[in-house]
This record gives sequence, C-alpha cells and structure tokens, in this order.
Amino acid sequence: MTRFQSAAAAVLVVQVALTRTMGIFAFVPATYPIRSSSVSRNVASLFSTRSDSSANIHTDETDSSKLPSRRNVLLGIATAVGVTIAEVDGATAQPDQQKGKPRLGGMPNTIRSVGNVMDELQRDLMQEQWDLVAAYPAQLRSFVPVFTKFTDSAFPTDEPTDKGLRVALRYEVGRFFASLERLRQATNRRDLDDAYVAFADMSLHFDRYMQVGGLYTYYDDIVSNEKYFKGIKPSSLVYSDPRKDPPDVRDLIILVKGPDMGRTGIMIGKYSDGSNNVSVKLDRFKGMRPIRVVPKAWAAKRLGEQDPDDVFLIPRKGGSENKKQV
Repeated sequence: MTRFQSAAAAVLVVQVALTRTMGIFAFVPATYPIRSSSVSRNVASLFSTRSDSSANIHTDETDSSKLPSRRNVLLGIATAVGVTIAEVDGATAQPDQQKGKPRLGGMPNTIRSVGNVMDELQRDLMQEQWDLVAAYPAQLRSFVPVFTKFTDSAFPTDEPTDKGLRVALRYEVGRFFASLERLRQATNRRDLDDAYVAFADMSLHFDRYMQVGGLYTYYDDIVSNEKYFKGIKPSSLVYSDPRKDPPDVRDLIILVKGPDMGRTGIMIGKYSDGSNNVSVKLDRFKGMRPIRVVPKAWAAKRLGEQDPDDVFLIPRKGGSENKKQV
C-alpha cells in the first residue's frame, strides 16, 4: 500500500466518522479501498475515547467553535499513518482540483461566430454577389485551428465517449470544408444551383458540429410538434400546396409535416441526387438557426405578407450601395 493510498484511506475513514458523530458535512472522494488493517486500527483509536452519549448529540446543539478543524484532524491522522501534509491536502482535494476541467476560454463563442459568417455568406450568395462570395472560403478556412483546438480541448480524455465525440466532430469539420471547396469551385463557374447545394451542405455539417459539440444555446426536448396540430384543420395553416406550387431556394417556407411541423424558415438548397429532399434553414431561436433536410413535400411556400429572412437585414460591411434586392 503506497503512502498516498494510506492517506486516502485515512481521509475516507475520518470523514465518515466526522459526518456521523459531529454533524459535519464532508465531501467523501472516491479513494482506494482500505487494505491495511493497521491503518484502520490507528484511525479508529483516535475516536475510541468518545462517550456513548455523544452519539445522541444533534448538529444544532453542538458548539462548532469547540470542534477541531477538519484539516487539523486530518493532519493528526497524517502523523499516525506517516504521510506528509501535501499528501493529505492532495487526498482531500475535490475532483475538479485533482483533475481540472477543460479550459475552453472564448473558443465556443468563436465557433458560434462562424454562424454569423454563414449568414452573411447566405445573403451574398442569394443576391448573387459573386465577387463577395469568392472571399468567404479564405475567411472560413481561418477557423480551422479553432475547430481543431476545441475538438481536442473539449473532449480530451481517452474515455470511449470522448473518443467517439472527437471522431464525430472531426468528421463534421471534414465534410464542412469539403463542401466549402465545392462552393469555391461553383463560385468560379458562377453555377448558382451547385453553389446553393454546397452552401446547404456546409450549413448542415456546421449545425451538426454545433449540436454534437454542445455549442447550442438551448436544449430542445420536444420530440415532435405534430401532436400539437391534431384536431386543427389543414386549411387553418396558410401555405401554398407543395405539390402544385413547390417552393424554390430563397422562398420562405413552413414545414407542414414531420417532427418540426409548424416551424418556419427559408429553403437554402434542393438536392438533385434523386432523394427528392430539400434543405431548410429554420428561423432564429435563441441565436441558433437549425438546419433540416426534409422531403420536398414537407416544405410549403408561405403566403401573404412576410418579413424577409433576417440575413437580408444584416448590413453589409463598408456600406456598399450596390446591392441586389431580394
């Protein structure tokens, strides 16, 4: 049994004894099992002189000023088992003191700020400002070190959960930057449809990174909204029939089926891979804009007077007057 194990064992015994006899709350850390009977006997002897009547003392009747300090008692035990003050202090440290939590600093907010860049990219792409869109790949690549550092710092251990999360986050980052390269190539060709699909994939993988990394500002525990629309006539929701008048990219939509039924957003991409799916960017909630890939029939064009998507209200840096209006 090592000297640290002896100290830890002694701490465990005395803290349990103090808790039961003096009414003192003490944190009992997970320590090594006590395997030395001599240590147990030495610690027990320190409490063998207390009277049986002291077991009936209540916390509110005890004069705390007369009780020995927790640290002094532990130091007495240290002498009994032959360990140093530093070893006792180490054995009684809280888990956060023994193993510090990951220090992320401003990295979470820096990664969230990528969402602001994506909003500006969406605005410029949907207004076909190709000269401005061409500058975004280099700007977004500058975040690579931040993504890498956050992934390794937020989940640093060799535990299976941390390993799995690191793998998932690195996958999403890889797909994000692969989609960014497709956007760059589509921009060079001025291919709007391919650029929309690339942007939709970028948005999807960034959103997944945010969710897996615990970077969302809220937790949505609602499994499905469809139950809230039971008994409500479909005609009460104002939208265009998605079969007769399907929405296109840039159209404001409402989801009419699925777990997000009733939520509104904007269509940011249509997939031509035979899946018949579309990508939707939901309206902002607590700073977040979730991405959903849904069947085309689930997304319907909103009707009536509508406010524009909020990305078009973002002022362009430099106050350029040469803008295309949506």
